[in-house]
Amino acid sequence: MSEPDASLEIEGMSCGGCVMSVEKALQSVDGVEKVEVRLAEKRALVWGRGLSRDRLVRVVYDAGYDAR
Repeated sequence: MSEPDASLEIEGMSCGGCVMSVEKALQSVDGVEKVEVRLAEKRALVWGRGLSRDRLVRVVYDAGYDAR
């Protein structure tokens, strides 16, 4: 598997439902091809083309979590 195009630290996730919410939010961004959210690492890995890091952070925030 290739390296992710973006890696975000996610704060506020505590369960599988949180993981699903973050995945869904990130998958809604144009250009995102694949998302892998790791609860134990509090991290989201994103693959895609033409991704805006600010946009990824914003959709995670809008879903109710902090990202950086």
